[in-house]
Amino acid sequence: MALSDKEKISPAWREQLSQTWQTLRYKILPVQPARLPGMGAIPNGDGTVFRVWAPHANAVFVTGSFNNWQRSQIPLARETDGCWSANVPQARVGDEYKFVLQSGSQQLLRTDPYAKDVRPPFHNGVVRNGKVLGVDTAVPSPATPFQPPALEELVIYELHVGTFGEGNGRPPYTFAQVMEKLPYLRVLGINAIELMPVKAFPGDLSWGYNPAHPFAISQVYGGPEKFKQLIQAAHAQGIAVIVDVVYNHFGPQELSLWQFDGWQQHGLGGIYFYNDWRSKTPWADTRPDYGRPEVRRYIRDNVRMWLDEYQIDGLRWDATSYIRNAHGHDGDPGANIPEGWALMQAINGEMQHHNPRHIRIAEDLQANRWLTEPIQAGGAGFNTQWDSQFVHPIRQAIIAPRDEDRNMLAVRDALLFRYGADVFSRVVYTESHDEVANGKARVVHEVAVADGSPALAAKRAALGAGLVFTVPGVPMIFQGQEFLEDGWFDDKRPLDWQKAEQNGGMVALYRHLISLRRNQAGQTRGLSGPSLNVFHVNDAAKLIAFHRWHFGGPGDDVIVVANFSNRVLKQYKLGFPRAGDWLVRLNSDLKAYHPSFTGHYVANVTAVPGKYDDLAYSGTLSIGPYSVLILSQGEGKT
Repeated sequence: MALSDKEKISPAWREQLSQTWQTLRYKILPVQPARLPGMGAIPNGDGTVFRVWAPHANAVFVTGSFNNWQRSQIPLARETDGCWSANVPQARVGDEYKFVLQSGSQQLLRTDPYAKDVRPPFHNGVVRNGKVLGVDTAVPSPATPFQPPALEELVIYELHVGTFGEGNGRPPYTFAQVMEKLPYLRVLGINAIELMPVKAFPGDLSWGYNPAHPFAISQVYGGPEKFKQLIQAAHAQGIAVIVDVVYNHFGPQELSLWQFDGWQQHGLGGIYFYNDWRSKTPWADTRPDYGRPEVRRYIRDNVRMWLDEYQIDGLRWDATSYIRNAHGHDGDPGANIPEGWALMQAINGEMQHHNPRHIRIAEDLQANRWLTEPIQAGGAGFNTQWDSQFVHPIRQAIIAPRDEDRNMLAVRDALLFRYGADVFSRVVYTESHDEVANGKARVVHEVAVADGSPALAAKRAALGAGLVFTVPGVPMIFQGQEFLEDGWFDDKRPLDWQKAEQNGGMVALYRHLISLRRNQAGQTRGLSGPSLNVFHVNDAAKLIAFHRWHFGGPGDDVIVVANFSNRVLKQYKLGFPRAGDWLVRLNSDLKAYHPSFTGHYVANVTAVPGKYDDLAYSGTLSIGPYSVLILSQGEGKT
């Protein structure tokens, strides 16, 4: 597929990226020299070493519960690289602490940027050992490390910890309540959960994209110990854990990093941030300075924490377009930030080296294939990215009130779109936290408002789900989507789990779709294969059909037919790739899935010789309104 102008990287910029990558890789990837104890608070047999970067401070002290919070009692020694350090024999695991920085006439009380636990209300850091404390021994570590699914097998469930749980009271809910729902997710067929950010944020309610303390796990959700238990429990259920990380900006509220050691330029953020026009983001003037080795190390060390201490299986980087470009889009190459691109390359390269199965997701939404191209070719090295080229045309096609406004050519293009050679380098979805908030809502809500018909809302939501789980790409759903949660996402509003019982048929539909997508019955291998042929597009009848396969043959070849019209289509002729009987593996129109559905019966299809749709065989079928059919060959129940 030819690249559009906005997908291209100019040769000059690609060369600049390559040079920057060669410069940065040796500053980020090597193991730290043995003389350095690391950063933050590092307990040892002789107390705790405290180490902080504050190049413009005149003096630095550490204060805490171990010295009754005396501010100038324990000085740190200046090192040659702008860091300060001291070993404090009386400081032990569990003690709270802060740094006191003298900068000219200012005395600044600062939270440790590397604090792995921060306690409200004063944002004190907590000394922790190198491992997560208090792990529940009732959740034994596996004999062999958990391995996340390969991309072609992955089914992602995005969730927000604060609203996902079930129980009495109001949000925020906690990691413990997410753990309670893991068996439900396993039965649904989910094999990866993607957590909206769990870093410490101000207050009790947040989406999580305003990290105040990037190394600390939110105490609101249960803190580091409960988070570790959640990861172990998920792995025990065969579910990988992906964490959203925010490196395009920090804060902006309650941000101790801001003007950390007193130095700044132009009234901006100081040593951790750009202090010129590159500081500006849509959220605040807090874009990290990716050109500073210490800031690159800070972000790299944060990634290593997720991988080493918490054993997570993947990262989803928020808004990468604002890491690589000051304006967040490809239309202004003069605003490119090459060192931001090189940082992503370096970290993704290290993650891939650490474990090639680690999941590396970009939320870029600029249709730029270079995010998921190999590092050696100049790409950023993510292995998949959220796909704006799928979600927007598909949502438009299922939400539009009038059938005549559904554009089957746009649907075809959405099915066919890909980033480079790997069809799984895109994440496909109709709902995410971004797509169901900020002026947008759940599919069922949007359809019901447009059409005034809850029945049609359920039908077209099922139609969208049928495409998500049958096209090439990594399928993802958003919490509650499977039981027709309505309205829009709000961190004050918990999921209505009663809908899971009320709409149990829809939950069953999702379970069946996921089972077919993962080929759990051995009848639909092609749905996780790389090949797609959209062989039939009828914009007048609003029907589209496509062929999916891996190697081909019975149990592999899959035909998917989607009717985007509000009428039954009978005796409809289609091409087929092979002769013989094609069994209906799923008919989304069954009343078992929702009482408002038509319940239109669909018989198996016998394909006979006769060229049609540029295929060697043909057959006829009928399909209910706003429905998806999935057919394959081979033994098994229909």
